[in-house]
Amino acid sequence: MATLQTLVQRKAALRAEQRRRRRALASGAGGAAEAVADRLIAAFRLPEGVVSGYWPLADELDPRPAMSRLAALGHPLALPRVQGRGRPLAFHAWRPGDPLLAGPFEVMEPAADAPLLRPRILLVPLLAFDRDGRRLGYGAGYYDLVLGELRALSPAPFAIGVALAAQEVDEVPAGPRDQPLDAVVTERAVHRCSGAGGADLATAARGTGRG
Repeated sequence: MATLQTLVQRKAALRAEQRRRRRALASGAGGAAEAVADRLIAAFRLPEGVVSGYWPLADELDPRPAMSRLAALGHPLALPRVQGRGRPLAFHAWRPGDPLLAGPFEVMEPAADAPLLRPRILLVPLLAFDRDGRRLGYGAGYYDLVLGELRALSPAPFAIGVALAAQEVDEVPAGPRDQPLDAVVTERAVHRCSGAGGADLATAARGTGRG
């Protein structure tokens, strides 16, 4: 219990620090979203399949340029809906121009009656990441839950964190239920990580793996 309590405390402290840091970074992040899109498209030969993105909060890295580029290459798009505390995200079909509704935490979501899709590639928001693919989220565990479920299926999904380079830290505290990312793309580099799924995509990736 003490170990779990220490992990929770370490995550909470880093989460508070990274929220402040990301707010400060956001004003100087012009062009970062397009640079991330460029690097993502250049770095990976992604198979056919659904790409799940997310609708960005005010200071999050905006994945929509990358989503637009992937849609132009023929990938159907999806956005997540929160189903409730302790439940994994549900991914619903979405195209630019489709209506969105404010869900929990004021995150914009597709309508509940939009078709459900199973993503092959996920663009994942984060507060902090490290070179081993450990990700600090917001504390609700939604992505850990859904990645755990999806990685139990075949083919496994490929989870790509998208972030500003300055969101990298030496080590993100992680427990046994935390799901690692397969890669992180920033405006400066592509980092290939150990991950837990999408091995076929990792081997198909171009480049050296470190930027």
